[in-house]
Amino acid sequence: MAAAATTTTAKSPLNNSLLQKPNPKLPYSYQVSHSTINLPKRRRRFPHQACNSSSSSDPTSDGVAGRGKKKQNSIEIQKLIEEDPYVLTSKDPSSSLPRPLTSASLSNSAAEGSRLRVAYQGVRGAFSESAAEKAYPNCEAVPCDQFDTAFEAVERWLVDRAVLPIENSLGGSIHRNYDLLLRHRLHIVGEVKLAIRHCLLANHDVKLEELKRVLSHPQALAQCENTLTKLGLVKEAVDDTAGAAKFIAFHKLKDAGAVASETASRIYDLNVLAQDIQDDSSNITRFLMLAREPIIPGIDKPFKTSIVFSLDEGPGELFKALAVFAMRKINLTKIESRPLQKQALQALVDSAKNFPYLFYVDFEASMADERAQNALGHLKEFSTFLRVLGSYPADTGTQ
Repeated sequence: MAAAATTTTAKSPLNNSLLQKPNPKLPYSYQVSHSTINLPKRRRRFPHQACNSSSSSDPTSDGVAGRGKKKQNSIEIQKLIEEDPYVLTSKDPSSSLPRPLTSASLSNSAAEGSRLRVAYQGVRGAFSESAAEKAYPNCEAVPCDQFDTAFEAVERWLVDRAVLPIENSLGGSIHRNYDLLLRHRLHIVGEVKLAIRHCLLANHDVKLEELKRVLSHPQALAQCENTLTKLGLVKEAVDDTAGAAKFIAFHKLKDAGAVASETASRIYDLNVLAQDIQDDSSNITRFLMLAREPIIPGIDKPFKTSIVFSLDEGPGELFKALAVFAMRKINLTKIESRPLQKQALQALVDSAKNFPYLFYVDFEASMADERAQNALGHLKEFSTFLRVLGSYPADTGTQ
């Protein structure tokens, strides 16, 4: 997103300068500004960046984070899942995560008239804003300038949730967010799929033949590759689609257009030169819903579970890992390999130098399903690192 001012009245996006380190003497407080926020009565007061109070109205509402260090190197899988079903890691007995919610910690904050604050990356008019509003209707969507900022905003209690893209049916995976899932201690509590319809936008007095270049997010440019190439436009990448539209409008550019949503055209008063310019009409982006606490997995509806693991190097190791799911008839919907980032894992495992890749896997089963428990117990026997990122309801729709 280009750093440009505009005459719109949209709230300024969160940025990393607002995310200061918390006071270690006050473990449930953070210092951002002199203003404060009143959270629901069941919580304490937290200093906050000039915003209204909010909490969850869904079953992913956060409880108090668990404390204490685990001191166990070997434990039966069933007992491990009962105590903490979201961490199956192993080489570092000092690691600890917030404990899962229990029914006693759930609350219905909707009765208090609270409004959920949901972070997304970009500015007003971004597709991520639409995804946040689809995932949490009537939420207060909070723009963030970077993916990292959205993760930290949830961790620092600035917002209740984050909704961030993870993959697109045309452009593929958003690798940055895979890496951030490992680096941060948030949990996937849901997913939402959004149909992406790109438009070519320009200022009102600019004609299509006058355009020489087009600005947008790299994923959006990739999704419209064929169309933009035929138009002979030079592609320039920026941080988000709506940010490109905002930049074009503010600077009143005559030679440049933006690939963004029709909503962005209305917000920034731009003309739609062409609609549905994506290379395939079936253009779907999958977004993850992230929270500080996991939800309690069930078996009453389709669930999906996301994990990340690593293996020792050697022939057949990945085959063995995937076989634990095949032999239990668990369908894998996604597998993504990412180079190991030692900085992200050095606090989790001591043997980071022994393996070069991490594998992210999504499969169709709930952690409440005995098959999933047995599969992860089996995988843990020979993996060097294993962590459950979340077990959550699957979005079976496409719009």
